[in-house]
Amino acid sequence: MTKAKKIVSRCESCVNYVFDEDCECYCCMVDLDEDEAYRSMSDSEYSCPYYRLDDEYAVVRKQN
Repeated sequence: MTKAKKIVSRCESCVNYVFDEDCECYCCMVDLDEDEAYRSMSDSEYSCPYYRLDDEYAVVRKQN
């Protein structure tokens, strides 16, 4: 019996993926056009050009 792996979306680790208090959910703050939005939702291999890793320690590494 194999265990199913939980697939983590890349959006969850992106700087642009923030909590929106109006709709009470996490949303992408990048204004994607209709084609890009469809491609990101339907294609599992889609690589978002606006993706930036939410790295909390990037500033600390630059100081060292």
